[in-house]
Amino acid sequence: MMTAEEADAFLRGQRTCRAATVSADGRPHVGALWFAWDGASLWLYSLVRSRRWADLQADPRLSVVVDAGEEYGELRGIELSGRAEFVGEAPRTGAPCPELEEVERIFPVKNFGVAQMPHDGRHAWIRLTPESTVSWDFRKL
Repeated sequence: MMTAEEADAFLRGQRTCRAATVSADGRPHVGALWFAWDGASLWLYSLVRSRRWADLQADPRLSVVVDAGEEYGELRGIELSGRAEFVGEAPRTGAPCPELEEVERIFPVKNFGVAQMPHDGRHAWIRLTPESTVSWDFRKL
């Protein structure tokens, strides 16, 4: 397992996650997307016309995996699970929202290399504050 400090640094440093939702027929749906970690919650900037968005509107259960490593002895990662919360307007147009100030400061620098959050009228924010966290780090074996 990772320590809390290692997990925090890992999540701040990684860019891509795989988010798993539950479809209306009970089947899982997994898709990759970029994220930001603020130290307490994982933030996903999702297309509002996506299967992920529709799944979470109907059933907010969400699990996300962030992992790294190529060789067996390098594998490490974290699974975060809980309930999705939609934050801000959908789609996001940039209207003032105090809850989004921090993530909209972190996300564009980390993922786009720019200081201002671009709003394209197609995406909106999903916050996952984990109810369960599991980590692994095979480098410690």
